[in-house]
Amino acid sequence: MKKILLSFAIAAITAGGAVAQQQPRKQPTAPQAQAKAGPVISFEEAEYNFGDISQGDVVEHTFKFKNTGTQPLVIDRIDVTCGCTTPTWTKEPILPGKSGTVVAKFNSAGKLGNQKKAITVHSNAGEPTSVYIVTNIKEKQTGSAKN
Repeated sequence: MKKILLSFAIAAITAGGAVAQQQPRKQPTAPQAQAKAGPVISFEEAEYNFGDISQGDVVEHTFKFKNTGTQPLVIDRIDVTCGCTTPTWTKEPILPGKSGTVVAKFNSAGKLGNQKKAITVHSNAGEPTSVYIVTNIKEKQTGSAKN
């Protein structure tokens, strides 16, 4: 009987020690709520869908972002997947807590069907960040209707 009680006591102490060792791992999550050191680009949306458009239409969308870091954010350049997409962006440094924009203008001439175009933002925040425009291009309807 003493051996059984002693076994339970050792098991309880061991289990208590294991739980005590696991609890400190949860504490580092509090500093993650603070702003990351350096510039951080945070877009309001990662993708915008224009829906159905006609071949030859030119559409544009403004992606808004915020610098959620602790230092000014500077966009170095923006890469696009083809010449059909023209980007413009906030050129001056974006201070922490302030916002900027990336405007994507898309010309659907010569395109048909589903399209997904990446706009890749290179900045001093580190790794490039991509946002996307999506659309379905339908053949342009002519003025004459067939019966």
